[in-house]
Amino acid sequence: MLRLYIALLDVHEPAARAALTDRPAPDGLAGYVADRVMPAVVAATVAAGPPALAGAVRGDPGPRAAAVAAWLAGERQPAVAEYLARAASAPVLESLGDAGALPRPRREGGCPRCGGPPQLSYLAESGELLLTAPRQLMCARCGGFWVHERLSCAGCGERSSAARSIFSDDERLPALSIEACERCRRYLIMVDGRKDPGAVPVVDELAALPLDLYARERGFTKIAPNLMGI
Repeated sequence: MLRLYIALLDVHEPAARAALTDRPAPDGLAGYVADRVMPAVVAATVAAGPPALAGAVRGDPGPRAAAVAAWLAGERQPAVAEYLARAASAPVLESLGDAGALPRPRREGGCPRCGGPPQLSYLAESGELLLTAPRQLMCARCGGFWVHERLSCAGCGERSSAARSIFSDDERLPALSIEACERCRRYLIMVDGRKDPGAVPVVDELAALPLDLYARERGFTKIAPNLMGI
């Protein structure tokens, strides 16, 4: 997974720079991503991805612009089409920031920029000795961050401490933990930048696979799977 992620970074960097220059309009975003970014994502996945994914991508995943449009609209679709759409659209949405905001209302608990679901939870140093670091959520669609109430479930808003469970492995994964909700039975990976200032949330979340498996064995479902489908 990390080898594929590194290969995708080589695609994302020039795609992000190009998006800043091209500034595609929201109504043309799906076609732009499908034409300008997805072919490079396919090539990187074939070269560096797990054999099953590389083989599936090498085949015909269907109309590319339609897959991107479905991902941007939050619609369910086959796993391979969603992977390609997500991997290709991510650098464009992240690069454009608020200028590329998708024209849809914010979903309950979703990203204020594009309405997407939270991918992970992140804590960073506040920079002030007497201030507690705010809890931030990272969007699974556009990669943006927003501040979220520290003690409430990111999936359903439950505030009762009795309904929240924390799973961790302090010895092997000291900066990672799981925030699970007994009410909605969903969870997020928490990346604690106070314990590891060098943490890169989207990368460290991939390393949390043992915690993902632990939560799933107990009947919890991730609010939004990551790019690798975990």
